[in-house]
Amino acid sequence: MKKLALLLWRFSKADLRVLWFALSHHDRPRWLRPATALMVLYALAPFNFVLPVLGIVDDLVLIPLLLHFLMTLLPAHIRNGATGAVVR
Repeated sequence: MKKLALLLWRFSKADLRVLWFALSHHDRPRWLRPATALMVLYALAPFNFVLPVLGIVDDLVLIPLLLHFLMTLLPAHIRNGATGAVVR
């Protein structure tokens, strides 16, 4: 479980950088801001209080997977531009 969490964190860290770049990009898709807002609301949802164990699994597994899925939906020029901007 620890290895899975570390692997997901590594992907999430890179995906968060791409998301930050994509949100400020002038050519971003229209769906990106609402999808990001929904993902943040889902992460902060009060369902974690009802079932705390599922809330932890939720935050450690589902949110990084959802973030990675959103990044795969981005156009290639935005994804590639983000990696170029990080390297510079």
